[in-house]
Amino acid sequence: GAERMVRAERPNGAEAGVMHFEGERGAERRVRLERSDGTTNYYEGDKGAERLVSAQDNDGDFLHYEGGKGDERLVRLQRTDGHVQYYE
Repeated sequence: GAERMVRAERPNGAEAGVMHFEGERGAERRVRLERSDGTTNYYEGDKGAERLVSAQDNDGDFLHYEGGKGDERLVRLQRTDGHVQYYE
């Protein structure tokens, strides 16, 4: 068949929560992780090279990242109160 994975649930561990995937069968890539602690991580990149590009914490703040997979670094924090912090 042409089935492809669109969702995976992990009950425990560092990535506990619900992972969402997009892409054709065999090329499914992770696009979002809804963690059990209320944080949501967003990813971009091809299968196996997905990198963290942003996250929303359980307070609603957005964190923005740059860098390749495994080398992501925080570059901007947008708080719900309107404050923005930049990082180098």
